[in-house]
Amino acid sequence: MGRIGTVLLLVVVALLIGILIGYILRKTKAEKTIGSAETMAKNLILDAENRSEQIRRESLAEAKQEAKNLRNEAERDIKERRDEVKRTENRLIQKESSLDKKLESIERKEEAISRKLQSISDKEKDLESFREKQIAELERISGCTAEEAKQLLLADIERDVRHDASVMIRDIETKAKEEADRKAKEIITGAIQRCAADHVAETTVSVVSIPSDEMKGRIIGREGRNIRAIEAATGVELIIDDTPEAVILSGFDPVRREIARIALERLIVDGRIHPARIEEMVEKAQKEVNNIIKEEGESATFEVGIHNLHPELVKLLGRLRYRTSYGQNVLKHSLEVAHLAGLMAGELGMDIKLAQRAGLLHDIGKALDHEIQGTHVDIGIDVLRKYKESEAVIDAMAAHHGDYEPKSAEAVLVAAADALSAARPGARRETLDSYIKRLQKLEEIASSTPGVESSYAIQAGREIRIIAKPDEVSDDSLEMLARDIAKKIESELEYPGQIKVNVIRETRAIDYAK
Repeated sequence: MGRIGTVLLLVVVALLIGILIGYILRKTKAEKTIGSAETMAKNLILDAENRSEQIRRESLAEAKQEAKNLRNEAERDIKERRDEVKRTENRLIQKESSLDKKLESIERKEEAISRKLQSISDKEKDLESFREKQIAELERISGCTAEEAKQLLLADIERDVRHDASVMIRDIETKAKEEADRKAKEIITGAIQRCAADHVAETTVSVVSIPSDEMKGRIIGREGRNIRAIEAATGVELIIDDTPEAVILSGFDPVRREIARIALERLIVDGRIHPARIEEMVEKAQKEVNNIIKEEGESATFEVGIHNLHPELVKLLGRLRYRTSYGQNVLKHSLEVAHLAGLMAGELGMDIKLAQRAGLLHDIGKALDHEIQGTHVDIGIDVLRKYKESEAVIDAMAAHHGDYEPKSAEAVLVAAADALSAARPGARRETLDSYIKRLQKLEEIASSTPGVESSYAIQAGREIRIIAKPDEVSDDSLEMLARDIAKKIESELEYPGQIKVNVIRETRAIDYAK
């Protein structure tokens, strides 16, 4: 045990000695290292101080050089600005001198203008005095005052303005008529759709009486074969509706409608109604109507005393028996025109036969206007030329509505006779009382207008002819007068169609040779 303790003690002592020796060695080494580091630090500090001093000196030198450059540049800029200011001052001095000269010139001009204005004012006073003297002298020479002269001048200006207004109105009316022609077609089309039904029903249907409503079924036939056969054979539509004991025939061609009426009445009396019998009856009715047409045409020519008409023209005259115009039978109307034209021609010593012939044939085109396109006047011209009528008859027929200019006195008589027949009270379903009142009112409206001497309603009230006072109405103001009267008629009178306002101004000079 004692030996082990000694060993341990020695070991401990040896450890302590080793630790002490190591400490001393490390301390010595550290002191050497610290001394070396301090030396290096001192060297670094010295180098840094030397470098800093060098940089400071270099920076200072650069700063001085930069400051010198800036100063030199500033001095150059200041010098340039001073030069520019000096030049500006010189220019201002020159402009000021120039303005002073201009002000002096303006002052001199103002003085001259003031003198001229004074001179002008003096001259105006002299002119005013001279004008007053001239006006007084003009009033003495003319015999009227300045106010009267002004009224005369205003009257002249008014006449010029009225003339210009008349020209303008004519231009406006021309343009309005052109526009109205376009719109009239649309308006008339719409009016026909809305308003034509009553008139068409009145003039394009015939009514056939039947003994009982049971007959309607027989007319229709099995599955409608009888009614289809009648319509196919005659070209007329049958209307079988709720109307008791009646069948309506509808068609625009009055001759076909008459054939259908006669055939249907005979079928009803016969009682045998079937397609074969229908064709037979229609054929017989057609022959009968053709005979009637021929007889009526011959009777008309015999009544007037014309016997050398073409046979086809005689037939066309007979067809007019079944034609109406405004409710007036056209054949009777043609006979009236022929008689009236003949009477007037006899009184005036003209060609009676020509007047009667033209009067009888004046509406011949209406016999074909359901079949041929065009007005009855144009159709009549073609028909008369086709059958070799004389040009005198054709001209008289063509001019009866004013579509063509009359080339003979007989043509004027035919137009007058046509107007007389149509204007006859009762001829066209207008009562005598309303007819007379309308004509009186028309003339009253025209006569009440200033500048109108007299007025006459003609052409059954479709035209009014007005005689203007020549000393109150000038040629230039005729348009204005006609327009004013037309406006008054439109606002105060109700009438069918349109009324032509015809204003006439006539100046006559009469003298006698002695």
